[in-house]
Amino acid sequence: MSVDAARAAGLLMLLSHPVRLRAFAELARHGKDGCTIFEMSIHLDLPRPEVAELLGRLVGAGVATGTGNGTYRARDGVLREAAEALDRGQPIAPLLAGYPKLRSYFAHGRLTSLPPTLSEKAQQMAELFARFVAVDGVLTEAEVNNRIARAADDVAAVRRMLVESGWLERDRAGTSYGSGRVLPASPVPGAAAKASPEPGAADKAGQVPGAAEKAGPERRAEKMASPQPSAEGKTSPELHAV
Repeated sequence: MSVDAARAAGLLMLLSHPVRLRAFAELARHGKDGCTIFEMSIHLDLPRPEVAELLGRLVGAGVATGTGNGTYRARDGVLREAAEALDRGQPIAPLLAGYPKLRSYFAHGRLTSLPPTLSEKAQQMAELFARFVAVDGVLTEAEVNNRIARAADDVAAVRRMLVESGWLERDRAGTSYGSGRVLPASPVPGAAAKASPEPGAADKAGQVPGAAEKAGPERRAEKMASPQPSAEGKTSPELHAV
């Protein structure tokens, strides 16, 4: 977690306490006029020493201004800044920066809905998740699901979108997946590295990141064509788009 994201998480944790949240809400409600300790003690129905300590914690956390018996005010935009810092720390954020038309489909780094099928945005969404999943060699369905789940709750819908758009190829048994198309250059230089799968994901799959590319197209084709067990105990030698 970045320093900004850690600080934002700390602010939100501070305001998760109901009394602190009420105090901050009162300061925000009074705007530029603010509140004194005496006025806040009336609003919260708490003794002044307790209110003084409460406001001191808000000031110390950077969500309010004021000292001593003076007027305390909420800092404008502090929660928005905290939310934006957390958004920037989400795994898909670096890649999403290159697809501005898709931002409305995400909230705090999580996919909330998919664009209409066959639309230009649907094609962009499929390409975005193809970059995000970053298939390296052959992955099991569980490994594909784990990568998608870092940015989406409806994992099945995103996986189906990737298969139908041709970015993923699936074997006949539906147990293994490989890359179906070559991705164009990233619209945001360096974003692919920042949004790469979590450490160890490739090792769990028995793959070394980038090994297929280093070994050449013959090596990748050999891996993707290796037999996969089906439900009936048979093997399916190839991956194909469905």
